[in-house]
Amino acid sequence: MSDALVTLRRLLVVGALIVAALAPSAATLWVLTPSGNDIQDRVAAVTASHGVRLLAPNEVPKLLAEAVVATEDERFYSHHGVDSIGLARALLFDLTNLCMCEGGSTITEQLVKDVYLNGSDRGYNKLEDIVLALKVEGVIGKDQIMADYLSEITTGYGKFGVSSAACAYFNKPLSNLDLSQYALLAGVTQAPSLYDPTIDPAAARARRAQVLASMVSDHLITADQAAAAGLEPVLITSSNTNPACRQI
Repeated sequence: MSDALVTLRRLLVVGALIVAALAPSAATLWVLTPSGNDIQDRVAAVTASHGVRLLAPNEVPKLLAEAVVATEDERFYSHHGVDSIGLARALLFDLTNLCMCEGGSTITEQLVKDVYLNGSDRGYNKLEDIVLALKVEGVIGKDQIMADYLSEITTGYGKFGVSSAACAYFNKPLSNLDLSQYALLAGVTQAPSLYDPTIDPAAARARRAQVLASMVSDHLITADQAAAAGLEPVLITSSNTNPACRQI
């Protein structure tokens, strides 16, 4: 039996165990958790508290969305809030390595974690996170979820939202960035304090390379495009603030 088939069987078994274990709790949580109908009000409140812009779906650059999906949630456009395959894989890894190393969270789960659960998805909060993600996906569409996530997500040490990060790192509005800059923004969210290019340019460069490699693997860009993007600086400093950034 091939290693791939063995892994697939293990994932299916783990997935079945997850469903069996969580079904009673999920039924209760469905009743006890918020409906998700107030998701936009909550996102607006969070972005306002950080003083950053709430993006509309048509303001999210396609290349940035592709970079985020390739890096964070490859089945984003096909799942319904929870990626059962990714969750099973993460749990199997954690059980095998006796750690809490893999999260398995989707973009939707990360969004609801921030706006409903004060940034926590450990223990009981993880169950709430799963239920709320399913509810939110029934209220708003994928493009809105992506816009909300990119508006409120942490993008560096003390920084929030990709619009403000674009100005902080490149002195440009979000719509005017290039492939290398979108790749950096997509990568920094995994560990904002670590990958903030103003703190550790080398770590930011390495993380950007991982994002570019994922995009090549998903056939979103070519290897030549990734190589060229990898040569660009991770930070652009200027003594003059771009007028478009004064409005962010």
